[in-house]
Amino acid sequence: MPYTPSGFFCDRLIRERERRDGEGSLNKPLRFNGQDYNTLRQECIQRKSLFEDDSFPATVESLGFKELGHKSNKVKNIVWKRPKEICENPQFIVGGASRTDICQGDLGDCWLLAAIACLTLNEKLLYRVVPHEQSYSDSYAGIFHFQFWRYGDWVDVVIDDRIPTFNNQLVFTKSAERNEFWSALLEKAYAKLHGSYEALKGGNTTEAMEDFTGGVTEFYEMKEAPKELYKIMKKALERGSLMGCSIDSLVPARFETRTVTGLVKGHAYSVTAVDECKPSQHKDSKVRLVRLRNPWGQVEWNGPWSDNSKEWATLSKADKDKLQHQSAEDGEFWMSFEDFKKNYTKIEICNLTPDALEDDKIHKWTVSVNEGRWVRGCSAGGCRNYPDTFWTNPQYRLRLLEEDDDPEDNEVVCTFVVALMQKNRRKERKMGANLFTIGFAIYEVPKEMHGNKQHMQKDFFLFNASKARCKSYINLREVTQRFRLSPGEYVIVPSTYEPHQEGEFILRVFSEKRNTSEEIENRIEADHPVPAPASAGEESEEDQQFRTIFQEIAGDEMEISANELKNVLNRVITKHKDLNTEGFSLESCRSMIALMDVSFMDGTGRLNLQEFRHLWNKIKQWQGIFKHYNADQSGTINSYEMRNAVNDAGFRLNNQLYDIISMRYANESMNIDFDSFISCLVRLEAMFRAFQAFDQDGDGTIRLSVLEWLQLTMYA
Repeated sequence: MPYTPSGFFCDRLIRERERRDGEGSLNKPLRFNGQDYNTLRQECIQRKSLFEDDSFPATVESLGFKELGHKSNKVKNIVWKRPKEICENPQFIVGGASRTDICQGDLGDCWLLAAIACLTLNEKLLYRVVPHEQSYSDSYAGIFHFQFWRYGDWVDVVIDDRIPTFNNQLVFTKSAERNEFWSALLEKAYAKLHGSYEALKGGNTTEAMEDFTGGVTEFYEMKEAPKELYKIMKKALERGSLMGCSIDSLVPARFETRTVTGLVKGHAYSVTAVDECKPSQHKDSKVRLVRLRNPWGQVEWNGPWSDNSKEWATLSKADKDKLQHQSAEDGEFWMSFEDFKKNYTKIEICNLTPDALEDDKIHKWTVSVNEGRWVRGCSAGGCRNYPDTFWTNPQYRLRLLEEDDDPEDNEVVCTFVVALMQKNRRKERKMGANLFTIGFAIYEVPKEMHGNKQHMQKDFFLFNASKARCKSYINLREVTQRFRLSPGEYVIVPSTYEPHQEGEFILRVFSEKRNTSEEIENRIEADHPVPAPASAGEESEEDQQFRTIFQEIAGDEMEISANELKNVLNRVITKHKDLNTEGFSLESCRSMIALMDVSFMDGTGRLNLQEFRHLWNKIKQWQGIFKHYNADQSGTINSYEMRNAVNDAGFRLNNQLYDIISMRYANESMNIDFDSFISCLVRLEAMFRAFQAFDQDGDGTIRLSVLEWLQLTMYA
């Protein structure tokens, strides 16, 4: 019997409806904190007042929570000022937004600034993020806005222009031009998106790159880089991809320390160009060059091809002009591609679409997006090292329907990229949240199971090896990898490394050709939601004992109340020492009466013998299931085993409902005792019965008045 929950997961349903209506798209971004830029700006103009943003106030709370929190000496002399209080003739953008407009301040967010520098190379992308109709002259009202991609949606973030200063100097990001403020305001909007400036401390360039584009990032370790890396980089920049790089620091204490060559370890750089030149002494060969930028706006490479090196004297004026060579301490410099590979350890390329950079064709990629979450005790099963729980993780069925147009070695394969991103961990830092170590595995679905949308069970993963998987589990916001597999049906299992870690995620699958990916959700149904008539077979000794106890307690009326039911059941159940139970609670017994009361919502609140007999038969059946999963006789079953126990009892549920069961019935150790187990099954059967009673036309949906809803929920 299909079942459609109404009202329980409003947030998800609303989000799906908004997507259909265009909400969250570039043309119709979501309003962050419900703030509408045009409305607020117009109100300020009419009032002739400057905007003050109450949702990100000019206070310590917006600065941070620890190093920039109330107890920090760093914040004592910080004064929030508007640009017109800092300098004469402030401008939003002076002479066009460029890489030199971004100079790092006293915040460890070089990763963000490196991404902003990359953004300035593509005007179309830049003005997506930084709407350029804003200024300090035309109807200035102290309000600005910026747009970011956030977990599948574009959001519009409104801010006022009060910026932290110290001695009338900007504390954080600033421009080389003292009266230019777009980069400082962009940083403020990004800080608001994540809760505070301090939340931006430390990160990965790819995180900001993706938030500026909605693209997908691929990593290359220099020691494992493909031979055609230079070609890949060149094509990426031609296609508008953003690119960053860094030098790993093995000792954390040495982060952001300069080397003798002028490079900085543990620091993010932007790759702003790649090109070739032909020095005069090289008759037939060209030198490949890479241009990089340090977000500090200073401290540059001092080796070959640095600003003042002798190599530039070997180039013609035309080549120098083409490379825009200039000798200035602005943080930007050239170096040879060979030196680039020797000195840097990692490069990150954020593709607007994951175009195959290995050839000259621009492919149209399709993308499917799935949102999910790991719930402790239910769907946070950890990696394959934990076989008892791994199978409970969310599962996504991937169908690769068409092979690539230009396969290598005549292979029939589909190229696709899987990107698993954990959500909101940066924003939740002030509560002690850190990035989880995450990853995923991909399993091929046997042909006989194609089209079967059931959640894969434990045995499937015990007896089948993964077809592909991410290189490693890692504590980054996103884990991404490119694969080439045969057309067919697969299951992607995203997980944290260890079980019991709760969090939300977004899983994106990009492919050159058509693909579909969707979460595997069991069809919601029950085997026997309607009570069967009592069997007229021969009574067992236990049945006779119950009949005697029932008559003894019920008296002449031959009906028992919830309290009397509790006494009847517990006189027998407590004799089952292997259940290690103290018996049923009064609340459980009330639920049992609601289940078995034939008239249900017009019930008497009492059970007759026939209803009681049927209830006892059910309890015996469920007791057997509980004993099976209570193999250690601890008196409890863990919440992961509850999935199978519920299934054995005849109920097929989806992940959302299993999450609710864990939250509602498991204890702090994520274990479920006998009383809670029976209470859960009683409630499930009662609600299925009620739904079926209301679903007269059998279409899987019902409509209830508020009275009917309250009668149903309060009695059941």
